[in-house]
Amino acid sequence: MTIFDLIGNTPLVKISRIPVSKGVTIYAKLEGQNPGGSVKDRAAYNMIKSALERGNISKGDRLVEATSGNTGIALAMIARFMGVHMTLIMPDNSTPERVKAMKAYGAEVILTPADKTIEYSRELAEKMADEEGYFMLNQFANEDNYRMHYATTGPEIWKDTQGKVTHFVSAMGTTGTIMGVSRYLKEQNSNIQIVGTQPTEGSSIPGIRRWSPEFLPKIFEPKRVDRTVDVSEAEATVMTRRLATEEGILAGMSSGGALAAALTIANELKNGVIVFIVCDRGDRYLSSDLFA
Repeated sequence: MTIFDLIGNTPLVKISRIPVSKGVTIYAKLEGQNPGGSVKDRAAYNMIKSALERGNISKGDRLVEATSGNTGIALAMIARFMGVHMTLIMPDNSTPERVKAMKAYGAEVILTPADKTIEYSRELAEKMADEEGYFMLNQFANEDNYRMHYATTGPEIWKDTQGKVTHFVSAMGTTGTIMGVSRYLKEQNSNIQIVGTQPTEGSSIPGIRRWSPEFLPKIFEPKRVDRTVDVSEAEATVMTRRLATEEGILAGMSSGGALAAALTIANELKNGVIVFIVCDRGDRYLSSDLFA
């Protein structure tokens, strides 16, 4: 067994103390149980493994990727093990825990001005790939991202709910999770509703994006999302704190945002089984004011 054998098969936990409509059950899929601490372990593993298998990269090559945090940690963990060098570019308002975790796994980290957002980090990664000989996995356009969720996350949800899932709720960042899970669940039952979560205008929620048109992930297909629920920064913060204090689930703000969206859906239903993604663990946000 290697560390990669521990990726996936994360547990579903019933939301039992936060009130929901009678007849509706909400389950949290705890992706923080992955070895790198987030849902991004899945995509990161598949992107590097598949690139090596296809011969797109070889051991010893230099890779570069822009990240808001979780993908970077996952790539850092996996890259050195697989024999490639990883350079990660991210906004400088990322929590110190994230930066230190990436460096601990052996990655180089380049911080960019926070006011230029991750969109600038992406531009810099593309420039380094074009001009300095780096290979960019490009999680925003890489089909290996969503394919891993089609192969693992979707089947796990279907199996663990015994095919009873009626709604799937996910934050939308690179959109790999929601694209892959949507493909799989819709093949099992086309009536399952796929719900995406994005921030309200002006809200900043790490892990959930409202992309400008030119930076919209190329793997995103709007037709695969039945509905989008906007969540404010305040709502996401409150629900993240309630996840910790009432359910014992310490997670990041994107997970609180997904729960807020799940509760919006639940309040409209008489019966249903809702699964939402808890993207990561909250211990990588303890230096921020999220739990202040």
